[in-house]
Amino acid sequence: MLLRVILSPQDIRKIRLDSVPKSVEDLKLDVKNKLQLNQCFDLQYEDTDFKDFCNLTCVDDLSKDKATLKVIFCPDSAEPYLDSCSSDLTLSASSSTSTSSSQSVSFSGRSQQWPTVFPVPTFSFDVELRLRQGNEIFESHGKLLTLSKDMKSEILDKMAETMFSFKAYPANEDFEKAAHSLVEKHPCLKEPGSTSGWYGWKISLKFKMGNYRQKLRDAGCQELKINSDKRGSGDTRGRRNKVKKPRRSETNFLPDLPQGRDIKKLDEERMMLSQEMAKAKPNLDFIDSGMNATFALRRKEIVEEEPPVVEMKARWSALFTERQVCFRLLLSKCIYSYHFKMYFITLLHFFLFVISLKIVKEFTRLMSVDINYFYEGLDGNLQKLLLLYRSKHFEGNKELMSLLESLDNDPSNLRKRTPVLLGLPWYMKENPFTLLKICEPTDAEDDLIKGIVVGILLVLEDVSEPLPSFFVDVAIVLEANIVIRHLRDLPNAFMTLMGLMYVLNLNYPKDMKYTFEVIQRLFMGLGIDSCSARVHSLKNALLK
Repeated sequence: MLLRVILSPQDIRKIRLDSVPKSVEDLKLDVKNKLQLNQCFDLQYEDTDFKDFCNLTCVDDLSKDKATLKVIFCPDSAEPYLDSCSSDLTLSASSSTSTSSSQSVSFSGRSQQWPTVFPVPTFSFDVELRLRQGNEIFESHGKLLTLSKDMKSEILDKMAETMFSFKAYPANEDFEKAAHSLVEKHPCLKEPGSTSGWYGWKISLKFKMGNYRQKLRDAGCQELKINSDKRGSGDTRGRRNKVKKPRRSETNFLPDLPQGRDIKKLDEERMMLSQEMAKAKPNLDFIDSGMNATFALRRKEIVEEEPPVVEMKARWSALFTERQVCFRLLLSKCIYSYHFKMYFITLLHFFLFVISLKIVKEFTRLMSVDINYFYEGLDGNLQKLLLLYRSKHFEGNKELMSLLESLDNDPSNLRKRTPVLLGLPWYMKENPFTLLKICEPTDAEDDLIKGIVVGILLVLEDVSEPLPSFFVDVAIVLEANIVIRHLRDLPNAFMTLMGLMYVLNLNYPKDMKYTFEVIQRLFMGLGIDSCSARVHSLKNALLK
């Protein structure tokens, strides 16, 4: 079931449900979990008879395929609606439930990626009145509005503030979208000497954005202050060897610390999380709120200090949550047993959900999008990618041809994902075996992963099988250490690895940079307007 969910006029999301909910309460729970909403809310649906929104009292009023919903937040709740923007951290006092006292912790964060259509803000009353009159005169007589210095300054200030709410460092394409939206909404602002009508506004927005960043930098904005010192000056010599700013469409790359919390207090909360994670049955609600509250501290460590992955795992064990799995002992007993394969796979689905939960939430905090868009983008391009793989250009590639031949026996969508991902590096003129390491259960894993910076370890019963139907184990390797294992298949491993590379601010492997760029830009839609030439060529081929 496909849903279009309206949170606000500027924030409209698309979510997919596996099945139609049985009740309105079930639907509200699904929406709350998918969008990570903190507040109490009601739902309205778009009624086809009245062409307007009505209160949803029965799920039978909705279409079984797709529907449009509007979220109405309860007026008595003043908290921001995203987990990435606010949290309530319950402080433990040595009780088993860790809920004896609580304090509210929140941090300012962005809630969405740069929109496809830039939302032009509402200006002050007098400016809006002049623009309305100017638009009317332009429509009737074609005369452009003459702007005063104060009026233009306010327009640029408001535009810069809105742009910063999406990105601290907009790209050239973002400035173009903003300028285009401005003159499209207010045609009286078009420039007579410009072919596009907005080129001058684009240049003005660039200068205004620079000035706006300087004001915030002087005010102590952490995201901007980190880049204020000159390289190699003072005590920053040797530490600041590169500019610390978003590179891959991160929305909350380096947020400020929560109000009323300094590094010392946040570190105390981190230690409480570590103590909770050491328990046999940790309180998952406490861990969720604690991870949300300490997000700014975690990003500060990752961005500024760039610690090794092993150190991050030791300090933030909740980010690598294999300890939280209830069936861990049972799984370890039956993992190599052929007779328990189907039972193992069923349990593994639950296992994967739990261990990836924290990574998914951390990715959402960082990116303001759901990492599961990976599957939506992958499935939407399966058929076209397979057609490209079967072209004459790749007939000499034995590895790719054997994958496609194995797929002929089972052409289901779930089955197609693995060969498409395995074939993608070959199509991008890269070798997947620089990333993938394959072994049997009896092989020594430590020897195999030695020296691997980023990799995926596949444990198979038969390593000669081109497209295995069952994996004994699938693990993520970072800096020669297995950080997460027991992922059920290769697509889940790619998605989890992608999440970890964002969460830990890791570079794409040089030998596979185009493959990961395809996943980022074409599958997940992050920074799709800034593709490299090789990825842009594939993008054009997929659009044909």
